[in-house]
Amino acid sequence: MNILFINSARTWGGTEKWVRMAAESLSVSHKVSLVYRRAVVGDKIAVHKYRLPCISHFDLYSLAKLVEIIKKDKIDILIPTKRKDYVLAGLAARICGITNILRLGIVRELKIPIVHKLIYSTMADGIIVNAEKIKQSLLKSRFMQQANIKVIYNGLDTDRIDQESIPAAEKQYPFTITAIGTLTHRKGFDFLIRSFSLFLKSFPDAGAGLVIIGDGPNEEEFTALAEDLNIKEKVIFTGFLQNPYPYLSASDVFAMTSTNEGISNALLEAMYLENAPISTCAGGSEEVIIDGKNGLLIDYGDETMLAEVLGKLYLDRTVLQSIAQNAKKSTTAKFSITKMRKELENYLSRFCVEKCTDSAE
Repeated sequence: MNILFINSARTWGGTEKWVRMAAESLSVSHKVSLVYRRAVVGDKIAVHKYRLPCISHFDLYSLAKLVEIIKKDKIDILIPTKRKDYVLAGLAARICGITNILRLGIVRELKIPIVHKLIYSTMADGIIVNAEKIKQSLLKSRFMQQANIKVIYNGLDTDRIDQESIPAAEKQYPFTITAIGTLTHRKGFDFLIRSFSLFLKSFPDAGAGLVIIGDGPNEEEFTALAEDLNIKEKVIFTGFLQNPYPYLSASDVFAMTSTNEGISNALLEAMYLENAPISTCAGGSEEVIIDGKNGLLIDYGDETMLAEVLGKLYLDRTVLQSIAQNAKKSTTAKFSITKMRKELENYLSRFCVEKCTDSAE
């Protein structure tokens, strides 16, 4: 198969990490290319690449170049991965008569029937999602068909993680809590910081600290919040890190406090590196975590609940270690990159077979 991924992201994040895993693993057996917008994405993905501006949903220059690439490289399947890319890919696919498979990694409600039917159904032949919860959310729209939505869980590139997590970073605090993500309200860092402050009031001598990895538009607000709560010396903002794995290797607890997710790559990676995970019930977290066994689930916004869960793990290191060990076992079994590649390959090849059958008829 000749497959073209499209990713117009301006920054590196979970979707971009998925594109790298999917594109590089499929490139072993297929011809895989990438259209990207920013070097921060393109430079990290080792497949044949084209750089296009992709400045809007209806960027006519990018659309024309995309059609040119499709024809030159005899592309069979497009896989757009950002909302803006869906329209460009849909138009290009229909112009060229090829397959367009959207990839969606977050719960999204389709509230504008006319527009969303065009993007997610009429111009799309299928949709890959990384959580059953995303699929069920899409199916609330009458125009969506169950057969066209495929759940394929994110894989973990454990070889890369093992290599890049050594040596572990210097442990910042005796009891270290880590969080990773773009510094926005959707990621719930304000909720996490307030809950951590509440935990410290109950355990002022805990030797605990919070390490937040990432950058984003609300960074100054979150830094000011930590200062206002008088816990500035207990919260480290590292900024964006090319390689966060040494920090995860030195961490005890990983907190995922988003309001909305699919299945977080950072959560899976932290679990693999034996962090005891605490997560809101956002998106597909409940498909990853069995509460009390390989992690702990909380309600978004319940600061008392999160503070109490942190206290439980701080007071009982046996429970913490048991959860952390179970977390690694569960991710290793369910989220392998080999499994992800095989499921992607099987799903995509189905469309190639259908195209060949249609052509023969």
